[in-house]
Amino acid sequence: MKVNLTLTLTVLLSCAISLIVTYSIRSAALRFDLLDRPGDGKAHSNPVPLLGGIGIYIGFVIAFAITNLPTILQQSSAVLAGATLITITGLYDDLRGMKPLPKLIAQILAAGALINGGIYAQVTGIYLLDLAMTIFWVVGICNAQNLLDNMDGLSAGVAAIACFFFTLLAVSQGQVIISAVSAALLGATLGFLRFNWHPATIFMGDTGSLLLGFLLASLGIQLRFPSDLVVRTWMIPILVLAVPIFDTTLVSISRLRRGLRLTDGGRDHVSHRLRKMGLGVRQAVGAIYFASSCCGTIALAIALIHETRLAYILTAIVVVAGLALLFFFERVDLSDTGQPQRR
Repeated sequence: MKVNLTLTLTVLLSCAISLIVTYSIRSAALRFDLLDRPGDGKAHSNPVPLLGGIGIYIGFVIAFAITNLPTILQQSSAVLAGATLITITGLYDDLRGMKPLPKLIAQILAAGALINGGIYAQVTGIYLLDLAMTIFWVVGICNAQNLLDNMDGLSAGVAAIACFFFTLLAVSQGQVIISAVSAALLGATLGFLRFNWHPATIFMGDTGSLLLGFLLASLGIQLRFPSDLVVRTWMIPILVLAVPIFDTTLVSISRLRRGLRLTDGGRDHVSHRLRKMGLGVRQAVGAIYFASSCCGTIALAIALIHETRLAYILTAIVVVAGLALLFFFERVDLSDTGQPQRR
């Protein structure tokens, strides 16, 4: 009961702080002309304020610090250090621009902060291999969430859904601190989403998308299940984050096939393909929300149902469905979507 109350207060507090800070950041961005301007194939037709990710960061950090002060230095300093580094990196990129290599180095350093704090994937039991998997996972999810930030409300909404399921998973395993981290991020993301829902009045920028990716990746690593169940629980974080992973895979295959650079932006994501099929912005985003919720539900079922065979059957269903959708979406005609752009 006490844990549930603390989590509820954490969500409400982080949401309120994020709302206030995001509103203030939006006003400041308008005043100082920190805007993402239309043109060059971008989806929006009017200038939109940037740096909404600052609201997510401040809402998350303050709420988590207030509601978990006794344990924050003991168990969460590595996560906060990595989150701060990745937020500064995204902020610099939004304000000045940054080439892919320095951003990659920053993501690796953020993963290193987790490892230094004793937070790393424990899947194979081979220390060096687990460290390599940790770095790959953090860098991959950071960029997947960044790529997913291509339509109003999409990246923030999918992150909120993932946080919801990570919170439930952590609570089910008695991991109080992990559930608190997830709850704080859930509230901060929802507060920002109030202004980012279509038509968005502020964008999170790389400041927010990289931060969300890093924190979601760290939550996936920190989730722990009984050691004898690793054979069936390793896929749970992957299922919770299946949507950004799928979108990144689709975009990577599509661009390689068309001879484009992976680092270029473009209107070739799942959301854009759904729009090409006739869905509106809110319909396309809603469909992706639904897919993310389904994957999260399957992940939760695997965690709660102690049956290895069923876990692999459910995972196989998701994989087969994913491959079928990958083939389907790759066949969508993109001939009139224009040249690759950042957004």
